[in-house]
Amino acid sequence: MAERPKLVLAMQQDIVDLVLPAPLRDRLGTLADVHPVLVTDAADPACDAAFAEAEILFTGWGAPEIDTALLARTPRLAAVIHAAGTVKHHVRPEVWERGIAVSSAADANAGPVIDFTMATVALAARRALGYAAGYHHGLQPAHAERRGADGAVVGVIGASRIGRGVIARLRAADAGFQVLLADPYVTPEDAQALGVRLVDLDELCAASDIVTVHAPDLPETRHLLDARRLRILRDGAAVINTARGRLLDTEALARECETGRIEAYLDVTDPEPLPVDHVLHRLRNVLLTPHIAGCQGAEVARLGAYAVAEVERFVSGLPLRGAVAAEDLARIA
Repeated sequence: MAERPKLVLAMQQDIVDLVLPAPLRDRLGTLADVHPVLVTDAADPACDAAFAEAEILFTGWGAPEIDTALLARTPRLAAVIHAAGTVKHHVRPEVWERGIAVSSAADANAGPVIDFTMATVALAARRALGYAAGYHHGLQPAHAERRGADGAVVGVIGASRIGRGVIARLRAADAGFQVLLADPYVTPEDAQALGVRLVDLDELCAASDIVTVHAPDLPETRHLLDARRLRILRDGAAVINTARGRLLDTEALARECETGRIEAYLDVTDPEPLPVDHVLHRLRNVLLTPHIAGCQGAEVARLGAYAVAEVERFVSGLPLRGAVAAEDLARIA
């Protein structure tokens, strides 16, 4: 582009300083003419002037829905650069139909999720929650009863960017994890390259000590771990979910956990948040965290840095690293 494009920030005002600390905000200002209005309500007529000039929407958490109505107000829009993970919640198919470039910082968000997952794998491999529950009653496991990580079978559901990152970390670990993968889109050749054994989901559930979920949230993946599959988990197995709550049947999981037979480490739930009186809150073999696996606090600047770099690529006419195509919507989180 010959001159700095008009760029409108479109995200929750309370996270702008996290996404764009001063050095990043200054850098963005050298690349584009950043509109000072932080757009949090797309219906506000006060935003019309900003939208009318916008060539780039720099979105984040709390972004407005970019649909036919908003596109009618953004006739010059050429790119949506999202400084967060999925774009499925706010970018509609008509955006791609109009030839607008879309980018997501999901790659930058993946690292913390992988770290979080591996931390829970380490806890699950030792049955940390189950032993902690006993310890509250003064019980301490005998050494012969204790379980470590070495040789544990970890079943990975979904070879997403996060799933693949978890696989790489598992294979590099000193524990010698045996890694199973269930993903209908992965070929035997792909699985061999990843260093995993490709199995169907039932076999994964029956054979794994730890099951970690990294599949996208699609109509066909709702309750992917349903009552039947949860029942075939090994006694002492653990379920980790850092993907989407709807992939697990919450009530069926609660029933299995109530027996004390399995553990669950849930960063996402269905619904989210869970009602405060839900049984999962009181079970000591369940760890609930409030959707914190992705970038948090100071880490959020990673998303801003990725997105600012995407703006630089866009204005320079270079391919976007985090480009999202319309056909990607069917398989991304």
